[in-house]
Amino acid sequence: MDLKNGSSFTGFILLGFSDRPQLERVLFVVLLIFYLLTLLGNTTIIALSLLDPHLQTPMYFFLSNLSFLDLCYTTSTVPQLLVHLRGADKSISFAGCVAQLFIALGLGGTECILLGVMAFDRYAAVCRPLHYTVIMHPRLCALMASASWSIGFANSSLQTVLIFLVPLCGRNKIHNFFCEVTPLLKLACVDTTGNENEIFFASVIILLIPVALITFSYGQIVRAVLRIKSATGQRKAFGTCGSHLTVVSLFYGSAIYAYVQPSNNYSQDQGKFISLFYTIVTPMANPFIYTLRNKDVMGAMRKVLCRGYDSR
Repeated sequence: MDLKNGSSFTGFILLGFSDRPQLERVLFVVLLIFYLLTLLGNTTIIALSLLDPHLQTPMYFFLSNLSFLDLCYTTSTVPQLLVHLRGADKSISFAGCVAQLFIALGLGGTECILLGVMAFDRYAAVCRPLHYTVIMHPRLCALMASASWSIGFANSSLQTVLIFLVPLCGRNKIHNFFCEVTPLLKLACVDTTGNENEIFFASVIILLIPVALITFSYGQIVRAVLRIKSATGQRKAFGTCGSHLTVVSLFYGSAIYAYVQPSNNYSQDQGKFISLFYTIVTPMANPFIYTLRNKDVMGAMRKVLCRGYDSR
């Protein structure tokens, strides 16, 4: 970003919730609890997927990727936010802001694509059960996961460069608790319409292509499930997909609000709370959504706990 009068630019001030000191105290406690639950829930899913042979399937391979992604996403923003909520210093270095934006955009884009891949996995499991192991071959699963991460961070590289090429003319106060696209563009001292259009176009592609895959997959799943004559079979089929649909709704709802709406409709206060939702609430909720009604995961957890108890 261009600097004012060639002066040195040391970093940004993340205003966050500094205008609401009473709220900061409450948020610190709530977010600390949520962050610890996020670490516990997502680490548990990754560990169980590695330890229990019954969970070493494509579904849990992708779920482990999602859990690792959520751990990284939350850890890239929440620890810093907790420090800022308890201290007077709200600063972040220029390099730190670039890294934070790059990581957040990369992980967000990866999650968009990964959720689409997970929908395809459910389609193959429900609609092509006899060919499932052939379709979802471990090599293909690894390729799709790698592609999700690669495309997500390639898009992040492009968007990060576009954003930090915008001249700020010395402005450095960000109206959010981390380096986010829209608040950064609000600092610009030039017209950012071109940048916003490019970012909007990239966001639409990253969001809508996976949505199309999810819609197709679940359309086929519904048709297949309705042909099942057994009520038990229908419940089981819908049960394996219900958790994924819940996660998709939570993630895409907040992502579309944050990245697809016109910038002139952006509200700073609403933006902060939407950012809180998809940086801490969704990653915390995901493991619980997938495990609470999942007999395989609960069974694996009991076996691991019993094994640890017996080893004593």
